[in-house]
Amino acid sequence: MKVIVTGGGTGGHIYPALALVKEIKKFAPHSECLYIGTENGLESDIVPRAGIPIKTITISGFRRKLSLHNVKTVWRFIRGTRKAKKIIEDFGADIVIGTGGYVAGPVVYAASKMGVPAIIHEQNSVPGLTNKFLSRYVDKVAVSFEESSHFFPSEKVTYTGNPRASEVSGEKPKNPLPELGLKEEKKTVVIVGGSRGARPINEAFLKALPTVGSKKWQYLYVTGSAHYDKVIEEVKKAGNPENVVIKPFIHNMPAVLSHADLMVTRAGATTLAEITALGLPSILIPSPYVTNNHQEKNARALSDNGAAILRAEKELDANILLQDIDEVLANDEKWQTMHKSALKLAAPRAAENIYRLMEELMTP
Repeated sequence: MKVIVTGGGTGGHIYPALALVKEIKKFAPHSECLYIGTENGLESDIVPRAGIPIKTITISGFRRKLSLHNVKTVWRFIRGTRKAKKIIEDFGADIVIGTGGYVAGPVVYAASKMGVPAIIHEQNSVPGLTNKFLSRYVDKVAVSFEESSHFFPSEKVTYTGNPRASEVSGEKPKNPLPELGLKEEKKTVVIVGGSRGARPINEAFLKALPTVGSKKWQYLYVTGSAHYDKVIEEVKKAGNPENVVIKPFIHNMPAVLSHADLMVTRAGATTLAEITALGLPSILIPSPYVTNNHQEKNARALSDNGAAILRAEKELDANILLQDIDEVLANDEKWQTMHKSALKLAAPRAAENIYRLMEELMTP
């Protein structure tokens, strides 16, 4: 079996694809997988690290108003589709799976026009433009939230969950915290704004630094590569508390989260899949800058069920952040309630569910 997976732009599209590749290899060890991404996207670094061959095309996204940029995007889509057809043909793909992001558009569209079975996976409660467009052409649409089903043709939709949940829900890995400069015996807060970071979360935590050093908890603060240098300068001014470790990016995040006690983060669907699979309590600060405010809708799926604290970005400040962290970690009963509630929302067999969809499409 030869499988092409495609998705990019953010870790939220890339990590589900990698989890799916791992599942395919588990059920079909002799299968071949190829990733199609962009040269400048995060996938160009993350995918080779996972040992998966990658080919690239050039593509950009549409803007929601008439512009010269959109004319260029149409031209890139046409060229990208041509190149994708050549890659699909040369590889001899039996099936193509798209996990979102602009790059999935021409690749999955090319597969559908070539008669190659195609599946898209939607991570968010409100789908993006690419998956809405592709749903007209693919054979199956896999969704992470049942709430998103009504955006797609009903006869194509299957609720599977997010494949990333399958990857983090297995046997607990060796504790990586000591290697990062943290202590095993201390309660650990992981603060991260997504693969590219989030300035408002960074600012709130930086203002909290003078107080953080006196807390019982320890903090792993993942800034995002774009913000790291500026954050380090500010931390040095605050005296760099001993219970704070700062990193620009964490490649083995599932292992870190499996030994954490609380996560402060945006509300990207893939992150939520990880924390529900682990039963990890969270403080969610949805990005207000995403399509149809889908991160807030993602977050409410957890907060409405007692698995997370939801904070709007505009209300976040240092005091509120520290109060929320203390409220969860200082109250074992509250932590246990959030932990159990998160586990109830998990989809640990998500990757297997998508693999079964693949089998269904490829069975004569």
